[in-house]
Amino acid sequence: MSDLSSADGVPPVTVRFRFYKELNDLLAPHQRYQAFDARCARDATVKHMIEALGVPHTEVELVLVNGESCGFARLLRDGDRVSVYPRFETFDISPLLRVRAHPLRDTRFIADAHLGGLARLLRLTGFDTLYDNHYADDEIVAIATREHRIVLTRDRELLKRRSITHGCYVHALKPPQQAAELFQRLDLARSARPFTRCLQCNATLHPIDKALIAHRLPPHVREHQQRFSSCEGCQRIFWEGSHWQRMRRRVAELLSAAADASAGPDSGQPR
Repeated sequence: MSDLSSADGVPPVTVRFRFYKELNDLLAPHQRYQAFDARCARDATVKHMIEALGVPHTEVELVLVNGESCGFARLLRDGDRVSVYPRFETFDISPLLRVRAHPLRDTRFIADAHLGGLARLLRLTGFDTLYDNHYADDEIVAIATREHRIVLTRDRELLKRRSITHGCYVHALKPPQQAAELFQRLDLARSARPFTRCLQCNATLHPIDKALIAHRLPPHVREHQQRFSSCEGCQRIFWEGSHWQRMRRRVAELLSAAADASAGPDSGQPR
C-alpha cells in the first residue's frame, strides 16, 4: 500500500485504484494490472493522486470513481474505488465525462529534444510536428499551450506540468517503434497524409511544375524525373528518387502495422 500521509497530521483516507492498459507501465511494478489501495491526504484530488502514483494526467482520458465518471478536480473520500483509463478507440465513451474538454484527436505535435527521429517519421506521414533539439522544457510547454499541440516526450515530469492538457509518454526507445506506438494509440493511420510535409522544416509541400525549377535540378534528375514538390517554408525541392522509394516502403510498413494492431481485441473497456 502506498503511504502518502497528509502534512498537517490529519489521518489520511484509503482509496482503491485500478489502472488499465498501457497506464500500468507507468506504475510501480507491484501495482500493475491489479487493484491496489493507496493512502491519500484528505484534500487530495483525483489528479493529484494519479500523478503521485506516477501517471501524468495527459495520459488519462477517463476516470471512474465508484463507477461514475468524474473530472480531475474531484476530491477523494475514504473507501472510493477509482478506475483510470487511457485513450479509447474501439468503443464509444461519449456519454461519459472525459477529463479534458477536448479529446486527444488533434494531430499537431511538439516533440522534445530526444525524439528527433520520431518527429521526422511523423512529418513523413504528414503530421504537423515541431522539433528542435534546443527546445527547453519551458519553451515546449509554452508552445504546446499556445498552439494546442500534443507534447511527445519520454519525460514523465514534463507531462505533469499543469498547463499541458494533451501529451503522450512515448514508451518505445527507437523511432520506428515509437511511430508504430503512436499510430496505434492515437489512431493516426486514417488521417495520415504521406509526403505532404517537409522533413527538414515541417512546412507544407506543394506540387510544382518542372519548368519552374529546372534550373535548380542536377542534370540526371532533370533528365529522369518528372514530378516535383516544393516546400513553402525552406524552398527545398523534392522528387521521387531512390530515397523516396525507401521512404515509401517505410510508410507502407508503418501503416500496415497500425492496421494489424487496430484489428486485435481490446480488453480495456470501462466497468
